[in-house]
Formats: sequence, C-alpha cells, structure tokens
Amino acid sequence: MKFCVIGLGRFGYKVATVLAEHGMEVVAVDSNESIVASIRDLVTQAICVRIADETSLRSIGVEDMDAVIVGTGENFAQSILITALLKKRLKVPNVIARGINEIHKEILTLIGANQIILPEQEIGMRLADDLATELTSIMRLTKNFAVAHIQAPKKFIGKTIEELKLTKNYNIQCIGIKKDDDIVPTDDSYVLLADDKLVCAGAVDRIKELMLV
Repeated sequence: MKFCVIGLGRFGYKVATVLAEHGMEVVAVDSNESIVASIRDLVTQAICVRIADETSLRSIGVEDMDAVIVGTGENFAQSILITALLKKRLKVPNVIARGINEIHKEILTLIGANQIILPEQEIGMRLADDLATELTSIMRLTKNFAVAHIQAPKKFIGKTIEELKLTKNYNIQCIGIKKDDDIVPTDDSYVLLADDKLVCAGAVDRIKELMLV
C-alpha cells in the first residue's frame, strides 16, 4: 500500500517511519530540510516542499496514494486547507488528519476527513486511566469501550474461564491471558493461575467494576 505523510513533527515522523517498518511504501513530506534529510533513508521517498495549494499536492503524487496522513496539526489553518483540498478537489479516498482540539476535529470532520486523531488527548486519557486504575493497562477503543489487562482477582484463581461466567456476570469478554510480553489466547477450559493477567474487552465501567472484585 502507498501512504503519504504530510508534516513530520513527532506525530507524522513516527507514523511515517513505522509504516515503512511494516513494509509500506511511504512518501514523507515537510518544509524543513533537516527533518526531511533525517528521514530520507527510513522511508521510500522524502520530499522537502511547503504544501500551500492544489498544485503542490499534485506535485507529490497524492492522487496515487491509498491514504494521506495530514500531520500538520499545530498549524490549524494549513491542516484544514490541506484536508479540504485532498477531499474536495483531489478526491483522495482516505484522509487521516491530526487535530489539536475538539473544535479542530469538528471542522476536519465537516470537510470530509475520514479519521481524526487527537494524540495529546488520547495519550492524556490513557495516562489518566492507568493512574486511576492502579497502573493496570487499559486502552480505550471508543469513549466507553476498552481493552484492559486485569490482574486475576484472588477469588478467580483455580477456576476456569467458563466457571467465571464473565459475559453473564460482568458483560465483558476474556480474549486472552497476558504472559510476559505476549498475549496467549484461551478457551473456556483454561484454569486461572495466581500471576495471570486477563485481557478483557468491554465497557469501561464494567471493566472497572471487575477490577474491584
């Protein structure tokens, strides 16, 4: 797949390099020559240009991309202009834009961005969730739905997943057990051990309820 990342701040730089690590074809674009030079050997193509209009977008070949990531969130006006041109003029099928606040997100949505990322808010929410839940790892997929690693409560030890009836009692699903840095899938016959961490998916409030068992 082909991706173009416009704006190589911390967000855009990381997106571009990790996409390249996954074997994707990546065109990285920024107006800062030193940043472009630093990423040149890490992506398919690095281009130093200031994106200011439709012509400059066409010059970097965005029409041939499967997705364009607009990482110029700090420059409110520029990110809106680029996103509008990509969606309204150039008809790029998938445009993912970085926003800086809810108002920015609403505007980007109105002009057609397929997905808006608010990295500062999402990182802040994840940190607050971790701190508020005794450092148990929790990742929200939406405002109210999450996947979390939960230390197996003492009353669960020695019981099978089936015996716990997590879906019936807590309306959550156990999708695996965290073992060191890996997640091992389980079935209903798995017997919980004292050091097990359950990988659960469900509503945030139900996950928090389970943690208090």
